Amino acid sequence: MQVSILSLIFIAVSAIVSIGLPVFLFIWFYKKYNAKFIPMIVGAASFIISVLVLEQSIHTIVLGAFKLQNIPAVYILYGALMAGIFEESARFISYQFLKKKYNGVCTGLSYGVGHGGIESILLVGITMVGNLVFCIIINTGNVEILTKNGEGAALARLNAQIGALVTVKPYVFLIGGLERIFAIGVQISLAVMVYYAVFCKNKRYLYPLAIIIHAVVDIPAMLLQTGIIKQIAVVEILTGISAVVLILLAKKLHERITIRNT
Repeated sequence: MQVSILSLIFIAVSAIVSIGLPVFLFIWFYKKYNAKFIPMIVGAASFIISVLVLEQSIHTIVLGAFKLQNIPAVYILYGALMAGIFEESARFISYQFLKKKYNGVCTGLSYGVGHGGIESILLVGITMVGNLVFCIIINTGNVEILTKNGEGAALARLNAQIGALVTVKPYVFLIGGLERIFAIGVQISLAVMVYYAVFCKNKRYLYPLAIIIHAVVDIPAMLLQTGIIKQIAVVEILTGISAVVLILLAKKLHERITIRNT
């Protein structure tokens, strides 16, 4: 039982992209726009609190009580809207505190890198690093190190994970890294949009608009989760298009506001 060399390479690439891209972007924004460190930290903290703690807690209660998974249309709408409401509201609230000491679009960029970056690291980066360690153990013939203390359902899940690492086609491991590139682009763009909703009084409408846009961007992933879309490649193409459109939209928004204020 061996994991292919190509799989190892692609897992490593996804790990490097998922962890390294946020670091690279912050350094770039720091040098180009004098982005500050604190908004990035606030962005990372707000993702953890709003998504991993609050949103997940609500999901546990609502999905457990109402079994929305059995009603695909409602489940898709619920999942997409909840993501938009929690993440964009986290940005909106965070900016209320940040604006006391930080201003300029660099605040939105830095916050977006923190929010999207910690999401990338926690959801994909750490997973890929773990997969890489597993693959090395498998290829050195030491699988028993992983399985010797397991039992029951935990052992079954572990064996399934090991089997997946061996049998999954190598290109699949690249998808995680590619998805994070698109997702970070979306997160930074929406962070800029909500930044202007807070810092420009006549742009408050950008906050609810960001919620709607976020929900729409998340719909393909929900369609995949419910089995309506069968191919993950379709989701990645749609997410990639969304990222490009939103980056251009955020850039255009920034340019228009900058021109009006000069």
